[in-house]
Amino acid sequence: MGEVKEKVIPLLPLRGLLVYPTMVLHLDVGREKSVKALEQSMVEDHKILLATQEDIHIDDPTEEQIFDVGTIAHVKQMLKLPNGTIRVLVEGLSRAKITSFNMLDEYIEVTFEKVEDEDDQTSETEAMMRTVLEQFEQYIKLSKKVTAETLASVRDIEEPGRLADMIASHLSLKMSDKQDILETFNAQARLEKILDILSNEKEVLEIERKIGQRVKKSMEKTQKEYYLREQMKAIQKELGDKDGKAGEVEELREKLENADVPERIHEKVEKELERYEKMPPTSAESSVIRNYIDWVLDLPWEKTTEDVLDINRAEEILDEDHYGLEKPKERVLEYLSVQKLVQKIRGPILCLVGPPGVGKTSLAKSIARSLGREFVRISLGGVRDEAEIRGHRRTYVGALPGRIIQGMKTAGTVNPVFLLDEIDKMASDFRGDPASAMLEVLDPEQNSTFSDHFIEEPYDLSHVMFVTTANTTHTIPRPLLDRMEMIYIPGYTEEEKKHIAQKYLLPKQMEEHGLSKNMLQVHEEAIVKVIRRYTREAGVRNLEREMANVCRKAAKRLVAGDKKRVVVTENTLEQLLGNPKYRYGLAEEEDQVGAATGLAWTAVGGDTLSIEVTVLPGKGKLTLTGKLGDVMKESAHAAFSYIRSRSDELGIDPDFHEKKDIHIHVPEGAIPKDGPSAGITMATALVSALSGKSVSRFIGMTGEVTLRGRVLPIGGLKEKSLAAHRAGLTTVMMPKENEKDIDDIPESVREDLKFIPVEHMDEVLRHALVGERI
Repeated sequence: MGEVKEKVIPLLPLRGLLVYPTMVLHLDVGREKSVKALEQSMVEDHKILLATQEDIHIDDPTEEQIFDVGTIAHVKQMLKLPNGTIRVLVEGLSRAKITSFNMLDEYIEVTFEKVEDEDDQTSETEAMMRTVLEQFEQYIKLSKKVTAETLASVRDIEEPGRLADMIASHLSLKMSDKQDILETFNAQARLEKILDILSNEKEVLEIERKIGQRVKKSMEKTQKEYYLREQMKAIQKELGDKDGKAGEVEELREKLENADVPERIHEKVEKELERYEKMPPTSAESSVIRNYIDWVLDLPWEKTTEDVLDINRAEEILDEDHYGLEKPKERVLEYLSVQKLVQKIRGPILCLVGPPGVGKTSLAKSIARSLGREFVRISLGGVRDEAEIRGHRRTYVGALPGRIIQGMKTAGTVNPVFLLDEIDKMASDFRGDPASAMLEVLDPEQNSTFSDHFIEEPYDLSHVMFVTTANTTHTIPRPLLDRMEMIYIPGYTEEEKKHIAQKYLLPKQMEEHGLSKNMLQVHEEAIVKVIRRYTREAGVRNLEREMANVCRKAAKRLVAGDKKRVVVTENTLEQLLGNPKYRYGLAEEEDQVGAATGLAWTAVGGDTLSIEVTVLPGKGKLTLTGKLGDVMKESAHAAFSYIRSRSDELGIDPDFHEKKDIHIHVPEGAIPKDGPSAGITMATALVSALSGKSVSRFIGMTGEVTLRGRVLPIGGLKEKSLAAHRAGLTTVMMPKENEKDIDDIPESVREDLKFIPVEHMDEVLRHALVGERI
């Protein structure tokens, strides 16, 4: 190492920069001490020592914070800039090692030793130089940050030390690596370090290039997709499809994020959306998936309405909407009371059974209103296909969920009042049994995981309050009937009908026909006459029709200008409604021989049944007419056999079955009649005809008869009693075992009717046959 004696020179500390010997570059100097050092160098011999400070953030570094190996440089030019900074052009001359620092007030002065390169030009050094140049050439190709002219200028350098410095100045190195090269005085060692750095840099650049290619491919793919999507949007816009499938998917995704659905449903819809997005729009399955997603997102999964748990308010609403119907109202209030105490109860399943027109459907609406719940209704009349309840599988084109899920979508909440109307009218055929499918819907233990074939995911119906309606329970399968709580609505008494007509039906019809109280007045006697002579029903549907008829006739007279006010009385009613349709009161004006009045139960309420018996000369032939069913024919034969066995006691010729033909007829032959409860009526009519004793016209009777004359219990006593009351009868004869059912009969009817419980046919005859004592 060639050294010269120590010299003193001003120091210019550099921040984030390092100057190698033979390098020429511009420096911007702004620090006060650095400016002073430059000025001092200009005064002397234009020489200055450039050394890098370790930390670039320090404005006034100490000697420990400055590297002790730097570069002696010649200041070739100085230029003061407008902002006070000085731009300096310097040229690196040689390496120098600082031996001591002198921290003056204005600038730093250092003592240094000049260091010359150890330049042993050997064949090994020559080989090293060539290798370094090759590596540098490859580096330039990869990095593209260094120009080809730089490579040409570097090739012309013959000194190994200078070559190493020149290449190091063009590499993007850390400051510590640059300083390390500056402090390596041996040229060959410096070349080795450059070679290591170039190898590492080349590897890094190679990785960068691969990453860049991947990114470029990805970018190209993204740009291509974007371009194609934009093209697709433009085409769809031209075709009239505003947003296209992409916009549709985005809209569905947004809808999914905002939907209040369980996590499992969220995942399911997300998968279906991915399938839908990849599927061509022309595919048949595409529309099925889209339809499925819409249904699942539109269904309420967790949205509920809060029950209005106010018993008094609920009672007011129920009384306001319906007159009578005490049992159904009481059951709803019980449900509300329990709900208030426990906060959560499985939805009960009520079945309102009764004739048409008694208010079953409207009662369900009132239940919903009193609870503050949504109301939804579906009619099951004529449903034969199981898929109507459970839905179709998605493999079918045009598949839809079942009516239950459709109803839940309409309701919009998971706890509506759900009315299943006419549940007794369901049938079954080759498409399955819908009644069996209803078992899961109406089972409180199963309906929390109701499975619809279309939706596929379990749906919770346990919060729903199901209300079903039926005219009769005979056609409802036993397992389905077992899941429901029966509430019977038998029909209305005359007094109840009058009240309903005055309070509900007439005001409603007057409002619908644009009539005020000043324009139409209907007397109470006229309403009673409509009930007795123009309608014969358990409900009030026909009564409402007749009220509407009265309103129409009145409206016509008012508009024609005939009258300014129409008053309807008992006498003027026939002018509006025409001749009466029914007789009111007793069918016969006097007691008849061979004729008895029976009481029958039908799906439309109770009715009276006139049974006539005629005895003719013959050979004991028994003829039955009047479109009787098998059970009724059997009752007639049982009554016939009983009379034969008791002919002596009854005062009848024992050989009547050999000498007489007997014809039993039940009028209204076009109407099918069946049931065992006409047994005692037919037996009484037979005894009357054979014995010549007349039957009291005031008595209506019901009961099944055995061969030995025992009277068996029957059903529908309340409906039959109402029919007897309507017909003007005063006495009802019924089986003794039905005494418990008398309590269900309205008080107004019980006051007008006398009930005679009987156990044996002898008792029946004792009361029914006029003047007869057995």
